[in-house]
Amino acid sequence: MPQIREARRADCPRILDLIQELAVYEKEPNAVKNTVADLEEHLFGDAPKVFTHVAEDESGLVVGIAMWFPTYSTWEGRHGIHLEDLYVQETERGKGTGTALLKTLAQICVERGYRRLEWAVLDWNAPAIAFYDSIRSSTMDGWSTRRLDGPALEEMAR
Repeated sequence: MPQIREARRADCPRILDLIQELAVYEKEPNAVKNTVADLEEHLFGDAPKVFTHVAEDESGLVVGIAMWFPTYSTWEGRHGIHLEDLYVQETERGKGTGTALLKTLAQICVERGYRRLEWAVLDWNAPAIAFYDSIRSSTMDGWSTRRLDGPALEEMAR
């Protein structure tokens, strides 16, 4: 069983490696602009707003990450967690690593009185969808994720 723990500053280079592996898996190999310095600032700066848990194999190598941040539901009147990225190295899949990472986040939700643990999954990612179905997560039918970025974001800001 993998060991799950909160990330440490020294993990940032390895976390970035896994983020880059995820980008390759999601067919966006050149999309990552994040840096070790960015991770150090955002995860361990004065007022972190994003958090990461890591999974270590028996040798202590970080083989999985769950990067998340708190959300707020106006309807529930409570916080929740948005899971930005869940990634487990291919060689470690099927060993309970993803489940252990999600279980840790579910425990945080319950302990803090959060009502939701939410994330997005790419439509074509059948293995991830099958995994999420196996843990009884539900699809939010009728909702579409929307984004403003790049020139559209700049234009909207003017």
